[in-house]
Amino acid sequence: MKSNDELICREFARIIGGQEGFAGGKCVATINRNELQAIILGKRFAVTSSFSFESRDKLNKQALCLGRVALLQKEVENFVASILKQGILVSSIHNEWLFDSPNLIYVNIESVDDPLVFAKKVRRALKD
Repeated sequence: MKSNDELICREFARIIGGQEGFAGGKCVATINRNELQAIILGKRFAVTSSFSFESRDKLNKQALCLGRVALLQKEVENFVASILKQGILVSSIHNEWLFDSPNLIYVNIESVDDPLVFAKKVRRALKD
């Protein structure tokens, strides 16, 4: 039988629209951005965004919720505005690659929240 956290992880990934993974008490949901034909140094690069939660409190159901979101430059402003409006912190905005095409921008987000509430906020921001 699956643990409650594993069941919550499955729902977390479903809400976000990603593939789930659960190991060592940490849940990760990964979204593939297959529509982006990214190239680094002349080679195809699989663009992914990942979201996780861990250290879930059994009483108040809150956990440390994190995200690393891969965006095109033109997508950053709307995503960040939506995330901030929903009370999620933006911890960094940066590029990771020098020779990528298109230029990818990564936004790291963090919050202490109910993982399923966090997932809904993220899904909303990704659609905005």
